[in-house]
Order: sequence, then C-alpha cells, then structure tokens
Amino acid sequence: MHGTRAPTSRRSFLAAAGGSATLGLAGCLGGGGGLDELTVAHMPIYPDLQWYVMEGEGYFSEVDAEVTGQEFTDGPAIVKAFGGGDIDVAMFGIVPAMIVIDRDIPAQVTAANVREPMGIMTAESFREPFEAEGGDAFATWAEENGRPFRFGTFPQGSVPDVLLRYWLQENGVDPASNDAVEIIEINGASAVWQAIANGEIDGTSIMEPVPTIARAEGSSVTMLRTAAEILPGQPAAVTLMSDAVRESPLAAQFVEQHVRATEFIGENPDATADHVESGIGMPADRARRALDSPLSNFVTDPREIAEATPVFSEFAANNGQIEEQLSNEAIFDFEVYDSR
Repeated sequence: MHGTRAPTSRRSFLAAAGGSATLGLAGCLGGGGGLDELTVAHMPIYPDLQWYVMEGEGYFSEVDAEVTGQEFTDGPAIVKAFGGGDIDVAMFGIVPAMIVIDRDIPAQVTAANVREPMGIMTAESFREPFEAEGGDAFATWAEENGRPFRFGTFPQGSVPDVLLRYWLQENGVDPASNDAVEIIEINGASAVWQAIANGEIDGTSIMEPVPTIARAEGSSVTMLRTAAEILPGQPAAVTLMSDAVRESPLAAQFVEQHVRATEFIGENPDATADHVESGIGMPADRARRALDSPLSNFVTDPREIAEATPVFSEFAANNGQIEEQLSNEAIFDFEVYDSR
C-alpha cells in the first residue's frame, strides 16, 4: 500500500485504510521567520501511542505552533512524504527513519517511542521441540508436517521482520537457504492476526495488540520469546524531526510533551486505554490488558534504544535499503531530549 494515506478522522484499527487528506503546508513560516505549523506523520499502531495521548490530552497547546496530524498506513509512504517536504515530524519505525537519513534528507531521530515492543510467537506445539533442539527444531517440524514452518510478519526490512531474521540468525537459521523455514510478508497487524486466526501461518514477529488478541481468542499461536530476551533495548518506533524543526525551539517543546505522554501512559493505564480505543480503534478492555504486556515499554529518551540500533542499521544496509550502515551519530540527535 505504498503511497496510501488514511484520513485523519478516527477509524477502526482493524479497518482497511484508504483515502487521503491534505492538511496544509508543512512547516509554514510565521511572520517572525519561525515555524508556526508542524505536520506530524503517525500510524495507527501501538508503538505510536504517545501521539494519541498527546492529541487526546490536549498537550499540543504547550507547543508554540499549530500541530496537525496526518495518519499513514505504512512506513514507505511516510518516507515519501518526508522526502517531498509534506511533513515535519514522523512517528514511525527506526528502519524507515534510517532510509530518510540515508537519502540525505536533513533529519534526525530526537525521541524513541517504545523499546522491546516485539515478540516471537509460534504454534504452542513448537515450543517443546524448540526448547530441546533450538534452531534444529524447524527441520523437525518440517519433517513432521511435510512443509516448512511458516512465519508471517511485516515486509522485509521492517522492524518486526528484522527482529525475526536476527533471532533466526542467532539460532543458526538462515531462511534464505533453509528449506524448513518460510517467511511470508503481510501488511498490517490486523492482517497478521487474521493469518494466525485462519491457520495460514505458524508463527510471527509482532507487537501489541496482536499477542493480547491471540490470548483473548484462545489462539494456539503463543509467545515464545520477547524482544527483551532476544535483543535488549530493541528499537522500534521513533520520532524523526526535520532539521528545520530540530534547530527550532519547537523541537524541545514537542519532545517535552512526548515525555508527558510517556509518563501518562505509565501512570494512567485506564485513561490511556480510552485513547487507544478512540485513536486506534481497539476496544478499551483489550487495550487495557495490552498495556500490562511485557511488550508495552513506552519511552522517550532515545538513548534507551541506541545500543541495539546498530543491529538494525546493519540489517538495513545488508538488505539494500540504505547504501551503508549508518552510525548512531548520523541517526540520533540526543541534544533535543537533553535541552527540554
């Protein structure tokens, strides 16, 4: 769905996204030569939860600019919009953020949104063989079932895909050459859940709320390993700012409200669940349970994901998404967080 934008009106998390909305010129200059508008790209996903809290709690009134949200269905569409100058701030995955930077578009990551939000889920029947055999369990599975073990997750190079391939690699499994493992590309968390529910896949690398939905529905696909167990500090969604914003007072103001939202999520889970329901469309009761998940680690300080970020940069370079591995110095601007 590259290039497709969803309207900013509230919509169901499980609904198909479509349509478009033009919300004004990004970063319009005010009379004093400063920015008086910020257009913020975001996605209707759990790792962008700070956006929905900031919006729902009215925190943007503390930013000296008109903040307008633009909802997108996928990272590549945000990359395109950022490159076209249509947006000033993007809340999306670390890998597409690297792609923006690699294309010499002046921007850097000023905040993390979440850390370790992914988990590897597999058929419950796979757990015992895996604990006994490690990566060799895939060959055992394939022999017993007469087909490869099928993982379904976001397209190659996405954060869930990179975590999955990293975990397989750490267990001595190369899906490119191992006939016992197959990775199927699926667009969107709701589609991943449907593939699980329909028995089309045997496992996934995914974030909330899919694990919570799977538990509630009694799915035989359950959590095998969390990101914290696989890659401590695993990066995922981040906040990327154009240099024009980064070098203005608005950057620290925005990040300060991001911090408030992160604190709100930790201190007010019931109210946060209501924001999930109104913003993302997940029923509040399930949203509340998902907030208790070990995958719900909302943060703002970008240093909390910095140590593990080179793993993702290396994968992005090896996949040809970026020309060469980016240094943390190229990716992150820690000064905005520190100066707020």
